[in-house]
Amino acid sequence: MSGREIELLQVAAFTSGGAGGNPAGLVLGADGLSTSDKQALASRAGLSETAFISRSEVATLKLEFFTPTRQIAHCGHATIAAFGYLGASGRLPAGRHTKETIDGLREVFVDGGRAAMQQRPPVYDDVDAAEMLSALGLTPSQVDRRFAPVRVDTGNGFVLVGLNAPDDLTGVTPDLAALHDLSELHDLVGVYVFALTPDSATAATTRMFAPRYGIAEEAATGMAAGPLGCLLNDRGLAGASTLIEQGRFMHPPSPSRLQVDLTVRDGRIQDVRVSGEAQLTGATRLRL
Repeated sequence: MSGREIELLQVAAFTSGGAGGNPAGLVLGADGLSTSDKQALASRAGLSETAFISRSEVATLKLEFFTPTRQIAHCGHATIAAFGYLGASGRLPAGRHTKETIDGLREVFVDGGRAAMQQRPPVYDDVDAAEMLSALGLTPSQVDRRFAPVRVDTGNGFVLVGLNAPDDLTGVTPDLAALHDLSELHDLVGVYVFALTPDSATAATTRMFAPRYGIAEEAATGMAAGPLGCLLNDRGLAGASTLIEQGRFMHPPSPSRLQVDLTVRDGRIQDVRVSGEAQLTGATRLRL
């Protein structure tokens, strides 16, 4: 593939009022690219994730996700970016679709430039709170007593840490090397730090750090919003539908809105869906 020129689309996912959101790279027609080609392109793109779209024999399409440093099983904002862009551009009709990933099939629902992706019911595991808080540069007094650090997995593993107030998010300055090592230890994609926002249209505002995957911080993380929606529901602090904000405390800010909708039966979460808007923001060409 040496010398081949590849078009890379940039699509913002989970935008808020047509602005903000998290940019993802998209490469259409990626069938002829090798794994090393995809990793090289994702590294050159420099975005938190790039999605490579190929034909699938078992799903609507095949999606492979790469951060600048490694492949990842699932990526929420790149899924929303891919299906939202394909829906808005008329390449996919509205309705139910499926994506093939290295971790199996998932449903995705498309309505123009809006897409909703399926995640698994949550699995919770304990982590060492003192180690996690130290890596985040936080003290126990800053943590909401209802939300000690906990690992939640709906397809990717994240540790969720609840703080007392949104203002506490502004000063979070993690030790990325320490967070990287803890992420390896607990098989995490990243750490999702949040605070409840009871006087807002959103249920919580958040920040996400993923140094294990070469991401210092990103503006919207669909695979972390799903676990947070589950945690809030299971703790009796949110209903089946939850709107989450992310990106407000980034530098520079990039406010994003992530909608989490749960199916709950007999007190147990049966299905998780995360949705948002996607918007094409640019395109470039990269040479392999």
